[in-house]
Amino acid sequence: MNADAKNFQELNKTKFEQRGTVFNFGIPITNAVSIGNSIAVGFGDGSVRIFNSEQSSEPIKAHKSIVLCMSKDGNNILTGGDDGRFLKISLNGEVKEIGNFGSRWVDNVTASNGSLVCSSGKVVYLWAPDKKVPKLFEHDSTIGGVAFDKKGRRMAVSRYGGVTLWKKDYSNKWKSSDLIWKGSHNKVIFSPDGKYLVTSMQENRLHFWRLKDKYAAGMSGYVTKVKSFAFAHDSKYLATSGAEYTVCWPFDGDGPEGREPICFPYLGKKLVKLVEPFPNENAIFTGFSDGSVFLSQIENLDNTIIIRSSTSSEVSAIAVTSDRSNLLIGDMGGNILWTSIWGDEENN
Repeated sequence: MNADAKNFQELNKTKFEQRGTVFNFGIPITNAVSIGNSIAVGFGDGSVRIFNSEQSSEPIKAHKSIVLCMSKDGNNILTGGDDGRFLKISLNGEVKEIGNFGSRWVDNVTASNGSLVCSSGKVVYLWAPDKKVPKLFEHDSTIGGVAFDKKGRRMAVSRYGGVTLWKKDYSNKWKSSDLIWKGSHNKVIFSPDGKYLVTSMQENRLHFWRLKDKYAAGMSGYVTKVKSFAFAHDSKYLATSGAEYTVCWPFDGDGPEGREPICFPYLGKKLVKLVEPFPNENAIFTGFSDGSVFLSQIENLDNTIIIRSSTSSEVSAIAVTSDRSNLLIGDMGGNILWTSIWGDEENN
């Protein structure tokens, strides 16, 4: 009877779950970032763990409460918390405080060309390499998001009323211009080719600017706020959450206006909570509110596979190692799946 029950449980698991390792920490996973063939994970209790080769490090006590945001700087992890600390953490667990803003949360962290960057309140702070004192970029309202283009010469800062676009000239002086659109703008990203800038808004919609002529338009029709969106690797599609399926808007040519998106996969009333591009492919991981995760090829929807079955907790983190060999999935229930992407059958 025990053997039969175990076999029945295995039948309910995907092949990725069967060959992977499952962890349950009982603490919400808030974010994850890939660093080489390791993946750093932030938790709701302020700790960070490093995963590699199916192993987890001991918890690194980084923040007093929640790891709000996470990025990477070379082989280091950058984190911000609701304790007002901006930290750099090595893969060996060494913690260095870059900035401390007291009771003001650190809402965004990133790095560009050796500079370390965070936002707190209405100010972006940029520590240039080997500088102890940051440069301050002040804004009129609370900052929603911060992003750099690939070259690191343009920094987009979203806030109420639009985006402030900072450009660095070749004398390293920054000048700003405004991209105006009423409402509160949250997360902001550049398209990989640098042609577009996209923001999520307080309403159930996205907004974009075509930077060559500052043409602006919106993308609406979502049933909830769009909290996760990302470009596929070649900038042709923007994948978004906020609906009962991943919505992929075409961004080739002059952009998505007047064109229909590609939508996938549909699981009834379950909402998409997280989208993550599969590196170097026009394929997207979709994480649902029930914890299930699918991988779909955008232009071949018949090629959709289930990666993880339901855990009854919404997906909050998906990350792929740099060599594309392993995948980590985390959710708000504290469950983590670490699994190899390519099994024996894929390698043959």
